[in-house]
Amino acid sequence: MNASFGIDHPLIAVNDIAKVRLHLENMGFQMTPIGKHPWGTSTSLAMFEGCLIEIMGIYDDTLLDVNPAGSFHFGRHVHKHLMQREGVALSALHSTNIAQDLNRAKAAGLNISGTLEFGRDVTLPDGQQGRTKTTLALLPDEQFTRLSFFLCQQHRPDLIYVPKWMAHKNTVYTIAGITIVANHNEQGALLRKFEPVYGTAKKQEAGFSVDTANGRIQVSEPKAIEQRFGALPFDHQAHNEPAIIAMDFYCQSIETLETFLTHSNIAFIKAKTNPYQPQAKSLLLSDASLTGNTFFQFIEKQKP
Repeated sequence: MNASFGIDHPLIAVNDIAKVRLHLENMGFQMTPIGKHPWGTSTSLAMFEGCLIEIMGIYDDTLLDVNPAGSFHFGRHVHKHLMQREGVALSALHSTNIAQDLNRAKAAGLNISGTLEFGRDVTLPDGQQGRTKTTLALLPDEQFTRLSFFLCQQHRPDLIYVPKWMAHKNTVYTIAGITIVANHNEQGALLRKFEPVYGTAKKQEAGFSVDTANGRIQVSEPKAIEQRFGALPFDHQAHNEPAIIAMDFYCQSIETLETFLTHSNIAFIKAKTNPYQPQAKSLLLSDASLTGNTFFQFIEKQKP
């Protein structure tokens, strides 16, 4: 199970949420129905234990400034970045206690804007009904706005992490890590952002990495990104700012995942290596546009 400040879910902003949701379903993910936030964003999720994939669109741009967290407007932030390009616009870090975790964020020097609370009605697989309760604490980054984060505490995890909803046919079961693209001259500021939270970074030739309670955050220069994943999406090149450019996932069977991709005519390549389990089987989706200008890589690792 995830713990405080672990990777919870980057928000992948997309223009056509129904189309991207269908792509993910064809890959073998079990996606939630498209839901709506009160601040004008639409959402669909693939649930894992303590983390998830979230794709997000805009269903009503007249609501973008509803429910601000201090000076931060959640819907407006997502909309602004989606108007530039598809991709991760904002990311959630796991929280088990918002009050304690905000103190930790403050001690680490992170910018704190305010909090939001909301809930939604859910019907469990056995027919029982309940209402979720979620608290968000917004941590906007004014320098690198696509690397703004928020703490996310689920007060009713029993209504979120439901075993049946987490059983994906492609055997994917958790996030292994995320990769941020950043030029060399931007990485010093990112070290100052992450090290007070996660401790001393591991230096690498083209960047650095830190380990969270749920997966690794890796920061790499564009050239290293392209060597590992392929050419950066054109839209990213036009808006060249530090951003999450890739998500890595663990699955129990690469062969099972391949079956879904092949059946759905979704192109992929066998990855030569990965930074998590170098000898393990892994594959990389060839077309990042299918997943909102975000590279997806999958690594075979048996569930603990």
